[in-house]
Amino acid sequence: MQKLYIYLCLLVIAKSYSQELNLPVFTQYLAENNFVVSPSYAGIGDNLKIRANGLAQWVGIKDAPENQSLYADFRIADRSGIGVSLYNDSNGFTLQKGAKFSFAHHLILDYYSKQYLSFGISYNINSFRLDIAKFEGYNPNTGSPFPTGVTDDRATSNNNFDVGFLYRNRGFFLSFNANNILPKNFDDFVRQLEPDLLINYQIYSGYTFRGPKKSGLEFEPSIYYQLFASDNRSGTDVNFKFRKFSRNEDYYWAGIAYRFLNDQFFKPLNIGPMAGFKKSKFYFGYAYQITTNALTSFNSGTHMVTIGFDFLRGISNCPCTQSPIH
Repeated sequence: MQKLYIYLCLLVIAKSYSQELNLPVFTQYLAENNFVVSPSYAGIGDNLKIRANGLAQWVGIKDAPENQSLYADFRIADRSGIGVSLYNDSNGFTLQKGAKFSFAHHLILDYYSKQYLSFGISYNINSFRLDIAKFEGYNPNTGSPFPTGVTDDRATSNNNFDVGFLYRNRGFFLSFNANNILPKNFDDFVRQLEPDLLINYQIYSGYTFRGPKKSGLEFEPSIYYQLFASDNRSGTDVNFKFRKFSRNEDYYWAGIAYRFLNDQFFKPLNIGPMAGFKKSKFYFGYAYQITTNALTSFNSGTHMVTIGFDFLRGISNCPCTQSPIH
């Protein structure tokens, strides 16, 4: 009975999230990689920045979600940047792969008050596959025992676009994103089982405070909000992190994240600490999330590791693309 319960939970989540052909967002963006959230961050910084993420969700549960992703972005001119995102995601009976190719342009609104406005666009290629051979009780000779009429592995793909903007004013930042803005093509799956809308909206905002002079400290509270147009469900991350810099611009950081559905503020989906460091060109980060829903008894939490490298250091002549980390 417990096994059946777990598989049902995984199937429900797969139907709700995976079929929408989105690059899954966990807390990768907190590992000094805001490009995860919006293409408008592409090219902000003094380097070619590469981040690789490995995520294992609900460790201890068979066929629990796993995700591997790679992000890279760099400046191509004083005011422009490009980036690419690749991901591979498995979730129970579902498999997803995808890529995003992004371009961003950055403007100075006011030089003296350090106000900047950025615009970004991404072209997305996503594929989704349903592996019915993993269905419990599936018989390849007679087909699926479920009333969906699925008799073999199903796959579909989607080409789409994201658009977004980013506003910065000294330590304040606010980004807005609309993902998968084009309508969906129904070719391979039963229409009533798929969401009619792929579009989802994301807002990411926060403020970076500097500590006492010469302390080398920075404090950054932030919030990440996501709304899915298909069924109006939404979720929010509330985060806090700090950085401690050394004289040679190396630093370490630590923080905590709290994720919840917006109609269940006092019932978090997960909560947990994270930490990392940057030494010369190398970056490392680790995040652990404690599951707080009904699956708590069956797993040991969610783990994410980030490894990164920063290459080709060169400060831009335009402050709108200079590194936001001091």
